[in-house]
Amino acid sequence: MTTRRTVTGSRTETESLDKPMENANFTFNEGDPISRLPFLPDQIEPDSFYPLLDGGSQITEDDIEPPPEIEFPGHAYLEGAEHFVHQMIEAGWKLVSHHALPKWLKDNDFLLHGHRPQLDSFKECFKSVFAIHTETGNIWTHLLGFLTFIVGAIYFVTRPSLEVQWQEKVVFSVFFIAAIVCLGFSWLFHTVYCHSERVGKFFSKLDYCGIAVMILGSFVPWLYYSFYCRTTPKMVYMISISVLGLASIIVSLLPKFGEPEYRPLRAGLFLALGLSGVVPAIHFCISDGFYMAVTLGAFGWLVLMALLYIVGALLYAMRIPERFFPGKCDIWGQSHQIFHIFVVAAAFVHYHGVSKLATYRLTIGDCLAPQELY
Repeated sequence: MTTRRTVTGSRTETESLDKPMENANFTFNEGDPISRLPFLPDQIEPDSFYPLLDGGSQITEDDIEPPPEIEFPGHAYLEGAEHFVHQMIEAGWKLVSHHALPKWLKDNDFLLHGHRPQLDSFKECFKSVFAIHTETGNIWTHLLGFLTFIVGAIYFVTRPSLEVQWQEKVVFSVFFIAAIVCLGFSWLFHTVYCHSERVGKFFSKLDYCGIAVMILGSFVPWLYYSFYCRTTPKMVYMISISVLGLASIIVSLLPKFGEPEYRPLRAGLFLALGLSGVVPAIHFCISDGFYMAVTLGAFGWLVLMALLYIVGALLYAMRIPERFFPGKCDIWGQSHQIFHIFVVAAAFVHYHGVSKLATYRLTIGDCLAPQELY
C-alpha cells in the first residue's frame, strides 16, 4: 500500500491509496524528493508541514542539503588575509587605567583610561599597532608620515638628471633622510615603549635624537638656497646649527632627560634649537629685502613652519587640551597627537617652501661673482 500525504494550506490529511491521486493542491509520495514541493518549507507554519520520510519522521533542517559553495579566484588568498588581520588585531591583554600602570609608564596624568599594560613581547607591541588605545593616534600619525616621506624621497631621487640635478638631489636628500629618521624613531618609540622600562628608555632617546635630526635636516636645504652665492655666511650658519644640534642630541641621551618632570625642558630645548634659525632669517631679509624674501624667497612658508612647530611644542608641554578635559581625550585629541600632526604638517610646509626657494635660485642661473658678506 502506498501512503500519500496531501498538504492543503495550514492542514494536512493522510490518505492510504494503491495509486497516487491528484487533487486541487499537489501530491507528495513517500520517497519523493523535496524538490517536488512547489513552495519553500519556511513559507508555511512549521506544524502544518509533515511530509513523510522513512518511518514517517518529520523533515528537519538537517535533511535539507545546503547549496554547494562556489569558490572564486583568490578566495583562498582573501581567507588568508582575513585570518592574518584577525591574528594581528586579537591581543592577549586588556586596556588598563592610568592608576594601574607601573610608575615608568605613567607619563600623562590627564589620560585616565585606555592604556596598554606592560607587554613583555615585541610581537605583542607590534600587534597593538592595530588596536585602539592611548598610543594609537601617536603611532599612526607618524607612521603614515614616515611612509609618505619614504615614497617622496624615492620619487625625488629617481627623477631624470635633466629634471633634477644631482646637487639638488643631495641637498633635498638631507631633508628627506632627517624626516624619515625623525618620524621612524617616533612611531617605533610609541609602539614598543610599553615593552619594558629598559626598552622604553632606549627608544625614547632615539625619539628625542630624531627631533634634533629633523631640525638640522630642515635647516640644511634652506640655508643652502637662501645663501646660494654667499659661501661664508652659509658655512658659518651651517656649522653653528650643527653644533647646536649635536649639543641637543647629547643632552637628549642623558638618563634624566626622558623623565616626565622634564617635559618642559625637552620642549624648551627643541624650541631653542628651532629658534636659532631667527638669526639667518633676519640676515636673509636684510640682504635680499623683505619683499623679495617673502615673494620669491618663500620666507612666509618658513614662518608658517616655525609657527606649527612652536604651537605644537607648546601644546605638548602644557598638555592641552587634556589638562582641561581629564579623561575625555584618552584615545583621540590629546596634546601629543596634535603635536605629531603639526610636526608632519610643518615638514610638508617646509618641503614646499624650500622647493619654491630652490626654483627661484636655479632660475636666475649660476653665481656670477663671489658674494661673501651679503
